[in-house]
Order: sequence, then structure tokens, then C-alpha cells
Amino acid sequence: MFLGGRLWLPVLRQVCSNLRRLTFARTWGGRRDPMAETLSTRAEAAGGLKAPAQQNGVAGGEAREPQGSLEPAGPGVELAPGDAKQASEIEKQAPVVAPGPGKRKKRRGATGERVVPPPKKRRAGVSFSDEHFAETSYYFEGGLRKVRPYYFDFQTYCKGRWVGHSLLHVFSTEFRAQPLAYYEAAVRAGRLHLNEEPVKDLSIVLKDNDFLRNTVHRHEPPVTAEPVRLLAENEDVVVVDKPSSIPVHPCGRFRHNTVIFILGKEHQLKELHPLHRLDRLTSGVLMFAKTAAVSERIHEQVRDRQLEKEYVCRVEGEFPAEEVTCKEPILVVSYKVGVCRVDPRGKPCETVFQRLSYNGCSSVVRCRPLTGRTHQIRVHLQFLGHPILNDPIYNSVAWGPSRGRGGHIPKTDEELLRDLVAEHQAKQSLDVLDLCEGDLSPGLIDSTAPSSELSKDHVEELAASAQKMDGAVEAAPQDLDTVPLAPGKAAEMDVVNQETDPLCAECRLVRQDPLPQDLVMFLHALCYKGPGFEYFSPMPAWAQDDWQEG
Repeated sequence: MFLGGRLWLPVLRQVCSNLRRLTFARTWGGRRDPMAETLSTRAEAAGGLKAPAQQNGVAGGEAREPQGSLEPAGPGVELAPGDAKQASEIEKQAPVVAPGPGKRKKRRGATGERVVPPPKKRRAGVSFSDEHFAETSYYFEGGLRKVRPYYFDFQTYCKGRWVGHSLLHVFSTEFRAQPLAYYEAAVRAGRLHLNEEPVKDLSIVLKDNDFLRNTVHRHEPPVTAEPVRLLAENEDVVVVDKPSSIPVHPCGRFRHNTVIFILGKEHQLKELHPLHRLDRLTSGVLMFAKTAAVSERIHEQVRDRQLEKEYVCRVEGEFPAEEVTCKEPILVVSYKVGVCRVDPRGKPCETVFQRLSYNGCSSVVRCRPLTGRTHQIRVHLQFLGHPILNDPIYNSVAWGPSRGRGGHIPKTDEELLRDLVAEHQAKQSLDVLDLCEGDLSPGLIDSTAPSSELSKDHVEELAASAQKMDGAVEAAPQDLDTVPLAPGKAAEMDVVNQETDPLCAECRLVRQDPLPQDLVMFLHALCYKGPGFEYFSPMPAWAQDDWQEG
């Protein structure tokens, strides 16, 4: 009902009086007064008033403390101009209401203290859109799919273990992919941001909820140029034949050279949910769900052991003709390097093997894993003395003379990892281990990165060049292909194409491309079936009976 004139003023005064009584009862000595709570409820119902709860900038954010003003008294109440002033005076006399349970005061730093903004609301789940797919493009060369170098923002909130430490400390202990001189140059070039403000000094001490953004020039390793072929698609799933060497989703140094990005960029298939994993070097049937509901349904079938997977591989030597079952437990030696081995302390595993053919040197074997441990087929074949013919990890001399047969490894785990890393670093194939030089601890190997020693003068020179180039990027037109450049603008053309960057150590390296055949491992997911579905991929050429090693 509309209340005009001054008829509502006694009601407002009674409400404010009840609020004062409520505040006193709730805050005095920490005691609660049921009567005061009852009065508060009745007052709010009568007057339509509520404590202001202004948003703090975060969607669904927490309420702030009252800021000395009342909200309008409800949809049916208007304040006359003369009475608004009286209402304000009445409100000023009332004590401030302490925040209730579950509410938090706004953080206010002392004079000169750095105030951290509240964290942003994150979108649930991981999804990639056209904006992400447009970051760069592919080109094909020498049987390889390559990604043009591009600028990328690594973003993270401050980890708990970083709180109270300087950026200098965090970069020197946890981000060793680049020397400290690089981060000093990045600061001068404006590449590092803290809470969206350029970092001026690496000695700044991190606080909880600090948001870090580091702009880098990103290079991705090449993968095979073999296309990602669609095997099936319906309203629920997408099934593809994944080539060897391509990761399923972004990880490590791979982002655009992944199945998820290739499907999004070349087949316009987006927001897919991987239903199972395949190692980067493994080829074959790979399934994605189109919705979260389908993903959950099939994952429930996985948990209930209703799905069957069948692989084919080519192994060393003459595999036994009869069916072989291996139940050796598998232990992860290193999650970082991605190496496992048979060990009594490992998790229980079971794989069933059946030889399909033997050509006098190697055997084609069908594999049915009944459990789903990391590298399970590869580790069990190594234990049986028949490792996959070209397995770069489990058929390596780093395991010793017997190459891990029967679980015999004449060295410690630390020695094994060191020898594996050294072998692949010498071959410039650390990507096989999903590593780069910066991921390795100083005690494991000697870093060969040319940027590890940068003089102060060099740092200043690189930073100045990067600032100039960043300015050119901001000023560059959107469609550079149609804009002629003056002779002196050649460097800016490089910026637009994102091909080179003065701060990027990778730009100064000359890496030898792998041969396409070196990116193929002889392990292929042949079949994936479950209740109501069964998908096959063609048998690879190396699994044919008449195949001979070249």
C-alpha cells in the first residue's frame, strides 16, 4: 500500500530503534538475543527495509559493510524530500551492524599498503572458443604440422606457498625455464603484470589472491602432418583416428598442436569432453562426448568396467604364440618425466596379450588392458622382454643391458631418470618426455639454453627492443595483409606475424626438425566398445604381416 506524506515516519523510527536494539543484543559480549532477532524480523517485514549489500565487483560476491545510506524502503514506499534528510540523520545515529556469519569485511590496507582486489569468478570447466583458436595458425613442412610462434598470456593466482615471498624468489625457484635476467628484461618491457598493473620491481612481495600474468613468445614442437580423421559423429559423441605424436589436449609446450585444437580449428568441433586418454605417441580410436551428461554416463560405464579397449603393437623378437596374461603391479617413477616401472609397491594391473604375426624379427601383438594404468601396455611388454620396437622410453639402453626385462633395473630411480633425460637431450628429443631444458633441475643435467647468461647491457638492449616491438603491435592495423609497409617497417611486419621476439630464447635457437617416421610409435588403439557402441580404426601399415623395418 502506498504511504504518502509523513505517515510512514513513525514506522521508520520504530524500525531504526529495533535495529539498534538488535545490534546491541548481538554484539554486546558476543551474546545473542532471540527477542531482538524476532523484532528484527518483524521490523523488516513491516518496513520493507534490509541492510544494504553492495556487490564487491565479483559476480555473486560477498556483502560489504553498510556505507552510511539506506536503500529505498520498498516498492510501495517513497521518501518525501524533507523526510529523506531526517531518515539519514536517524540512520547515522544507529551503530554499525557487524557482519554476520559467513560474511567478510572488505580488506582495507594500511596507509601505503598494497591492496589486493578480490579474485574474479572463474567459469566452471575447461572450454576453448574461436578466440583461442585464432591465436595463431598452422603451416605444413617436411611432413610435419607446425604452429607459427605466437604471444600467449600465462595467468595464475598466487599459490599459498608463494605468499610472503618476492616475485624474484618465486621465479628463481619455480620458473627455471628462463634465467632471472630474462624476467628482469620482461619487467622492463612491461611483459609482467600483477593484478593487471605492470610490475616495476621483482622484489615486490606476493599476497593472497594476487593475480599474475606473464606474456611470453610461445613456440610449439612440430607433430606429424597426418590428418585427424573423423571415424564417426552423432548427437552424443565424436570419434576420431588420432595420429601418433599429437597430444589429446593442451599440456606442457603443446596447445594448438593438440587434437582438441585441431578439431576446433579445422572441423569446427568445440567444447568436447575427452572420454579416455591416449598417450601422445599412441595412435588410434579416440572418443569425445559432446555434452557433460554424455561424458558422465560413459565415465560411469568405465567405472563399472563395461567398456573394452583393444590395441595392436609391434614388439621386439618372437612373442609367445599362446595367450599371455601379465598382472605385474606398476609404480610411477616420475610424474614430471612420465616414467613408470614394475614394482611390488605399485598399483595392481592386468593386460592380456595375443600374438597375431611374426616376420622373423618382430611380432605384431594384440593387447587388451583390463585396467587403465599409465603406460600399462608398454611397461608390461618391457617386463616380458618384448618392448615395443621403437618405444623411445621403455626400449632404451638407459634401463641397462636387459632393458628392464623381468623388472631387472641395475640402477636407482634417480640414475634411471638422469640417463633417460641425458639420452633424449643428446638427441634433441626431450619432447618425447614432455620436457624442455627449463623443466630440469640443475643437478640432473647441464642447461644448454643460450639465454642462461645475459649481461646487464644485453638485458637493457633486449628490453628496449621488446618495448619498441610491443608498441608496434598495439599500433598495427588489424588487416596487415592489405597495408603496404615502408622499408623501415620490416621489423614491425615480423611483430604482426609474431615470428620473432627479442626476449625469446627459442627464437635464437636453431632446432633440427624430427623426421616424420621418428614421431610414430608402434602402438595403436584398434577398437573401443561399450553398451550400444563399437568403433574401429584401420590397421596401421606397420602392423601388416608383410611389413619390414626400413
